[in-house]
Amino acid sequence: MSKIYETEVAGRPLSLEFGKVAGLANGSVIVRYGDTVVISCATASDKPRDGIDFFPLSIDYEEKMYAVGKIPGGFNRREGKPSDHAILTSRVIDRPMRPLFPKDLRNDVSIVSTVVSVDQDNSPEFCAMIGSSIAVSVSDIPFNGPVAAVYVGMIDGEFIINPTVEQREASDLNLVVSGSAKKVVMIEAGANEVSETDMYNAIMFAHEEIKKICAFLQKIVDEIGKPKFEYEHVTVDQALFDDIRDYAEEQVKQALDTDDKTVRDARLLVVYEDVYVHFEDKYPQEEYKDQIDEALYKLQKTIVRNWIMYEKKRVDGRGILELRPLSSEVGLLPRVHGSGLFSRGQTQCLSVTTLAPIGDAQTIDGVGLEESKRYMHQYNFPSYSVGETRPSRGPGRREIGHGALAERALLPVLPSVDEFPYAIRVVSEVLSSNGSTSQGSICGSTLS
Repeated sequence: MSKIYETEVAGRPLSLEFGKVAGLANGSVIVRYGDTVVISCATASDKPRDGIDFFPLSIDYEEKMYAVGKIPGGFNRREGKPSDHAILTSRVIDRPMRPLFPKDLRNDVSIVSTVVSVDQDNSPEFCAMIGSSIAVSVSDIPFNGPVAAVYVGMIDGEFIINPTVEQREASDLNLVVSGSAKKVVMIEAGANEVSETDMYNAIMFAHEEIKKICAFLQKIVDEIGKPKFEYEHVTVDQALFDDIRDYAEEQVKQALDTDDKTVRDARLLVVYEDVYVHFEDKYPQEEYKDQIDEALYKLQKTIVRNWIMYEKKRVDGRGILELRPLSSEVGLLPRVHGSGLFSRGQTQCLSVTTLAPIGDAQTIDGVGLEESKRYMHQYNFPSYSVGETRPSRGPGRREIGHGALAERALLPVLPSVDEFPYAIRVVSEVLSSNGSTSQGSICGSTLS
């Protein structure tokens, strides 16, 4: 027997239907917003995954071309790998939800939102965000939600929740805000150089709407939510942590206190080995290695947090407002249209620009209205940039996300196609990474 809950968001009907589809998932919902329909399902494994020290969460946003009455391109005429837009939407859903799961949960959790019908005035991304949150919240999967998210536009200084297609075209702001009933937890924005005051007010305006949606979702959870299942907790034994802190705290402080990431990693390796040997009798490695590693990681976080909070210094000794050394260079590559090398401390990004006829613009095959893209920003993060040896297997979600971030930053300041009738491709190669390579790629691309 299905049950439907209804409310309004931005003056349009939003309905959530439970118990109609995907009965074998831990939680599922059909989200309808106008004529847009998304099915969101959440599942979890019965047991934790062995041998991992992280929470194995996967969130997928799936675009089906039939949702807009199209047959997919290509020879197979079926959906292939996710589009960049689908991956970016998955990341936007992931970021506010991931921190709300228990930190020591090791069961695999999968959240899938499938777009089955699209009314362009009513965002399927909004539906997927709401659907993902409530599907987990009503399930038996441990989760400290619900959360909600809205889009915000701004036309002539007026803020608009979930703008329509016409409103988006006229808007100076494209803002996504996610939050709980109490706090804003994620912001993603693009804008035509709006003021800080307007941006802050837009975020607060969005949170007022989020509070209403969260109250609506919480009412559903209170009525039909399942009891959360018990799981195997992964905790650091307090006595073990106290022993390691008493023995190694000063060593860890000395290891961390450098502006060179390579030196820091080498020092920490020595500390880890020393701790293993020192506690071999009391905490043998074959039984306690994972707990020792977790305790040492927790100790590092505690030390760095205290430095920032109480001593007002960063891990490399800089003050809170002190920048790393900056340098920039242009014209490195002789046979390209433009190149720029930007360095900040140990972070280094080389960005290369290619110009081509407008016919070389990227063709978009998706469920949105965008059919082509004239400006393309791509970001590569090879393993050598962090001193590791992983093979290159093409761009992952992180690379696609950072490329889109840089693309969004530069788009508002590019000349129009009438002024500059060329396709533009910028590729940012991360050569060395010690934090904020996305910012480095934006600066390098500006130079390029």
